[in-house]
Amino acid sequence: MSNPSDYLASLFSLRGKVAVVVGGTGELCGAMAEGMAGAGAEVVLVGRNEEKAKPRLERIHAAGGKGYFVSAEASEKAPVESLLQTVLTRSGRVDIVVNGAGTNSATPFLEITEDEFERIVKINYKSVFLGCQIFGKYLVERGEGGSIINLGSMSGIVPLSRVFTYSATKAAVHNLSKNLAREWAPKRVRVNTLVPGFFPAEQNRKILSPERVASILGHTPMKRFGEARELVGATLLLAGDGGGSFITGSEIVVDGGYHAMTI
Repeated sequence: MSNPSDYLASLFSLRGKVAVVVGGTGELCGAMAEGMAGAGAEVVLVGRNEEKAKPRLERIHAAGGKGYFVSAEASEKAPVESLLQTVLTRSGRVDIVVNGAGTNSATPFLEITEDEFERIVKINYKSVFLGCQIFGKYLVERGEGGSIINLGSMSGIVPLSRVFTYSATKAAVHNLSKNLAREWAPKRVRVNTLVPGFFPAEQNRKILSPERVASILGHTPMKRFGEARELVGATLLLAGDGGGSFITGSEIVVDGGYHAMTI
C-alpha cells in the first residue's frame, strides 16, 4: 500500500489540471478556487472586477499556487466564447469548470419588476447555461473527460421564502445539471451541483436581518453559518478524476444539516 500522502494525492490531487471559476472573485467560489489551487490546479478567476480578485490571487501565489484573472461577462455568449479561447491560449487546456455567478433579491413577489426578474435570470441561470454549453462543447469534443460544477442552492431543492426569482433560477440550475450529466456521462464529462446551505456570502448579506438569521440558525442543526473554506472538500471531490470519478448528476449538499431538519 502506498503511503498516506500518495494515497490522498491519488484521490484529490488536481496537479496538471486547469480550472475556470466563473464567479471566482466572490467569497464562495473564490474559496473553492483557492482550494483547487492548493491541490495543484492552475485556476482562472473570472469576474467583472479585477480588484476583487487580487487578494485571492495573492494568497494563491504566496502558497505556491498558480492562477490569474480574466474579465468576462458570463451572461453573454461572445464573452464566454472569448474566455474559453483566452484560457486555451494562456493555459493550453481546461479540465474543470465552476459556474458560480449569482445575485439575489428579497423583493416581495407582487412587486418584482420585469427588469429585476430578467436581471436575476440572466446572471443566475443564463450564465450557467452558457458556461455549460460553451465549455461543455469543448470538453465533449476534446474526448478526455472533465468536470463541471454548477453552484446550486438549498432554495433550488426546497422553496425558500422572500427570494422568489433566485429560488426559481437555482431550481433551473439543478435541473439543467442533471440533464447534462445524463447526456455527457458517456463522454466522461461529469456535471454536478454543489449546494451550499447558508453562508454569509456577499449576495446574501443584504437580506440577512436579525430575525431571518435567527430563523435560519433555528433550522440548522449545527447552529451556525457555514464558512467558505468548508466548501473546499466537496469541491475537490467533484473536481478531480480520482475520488469523485463515479459521481455525476448529484447534488452535494453542504449545509450543516439544514435540509435534514423538519420540526
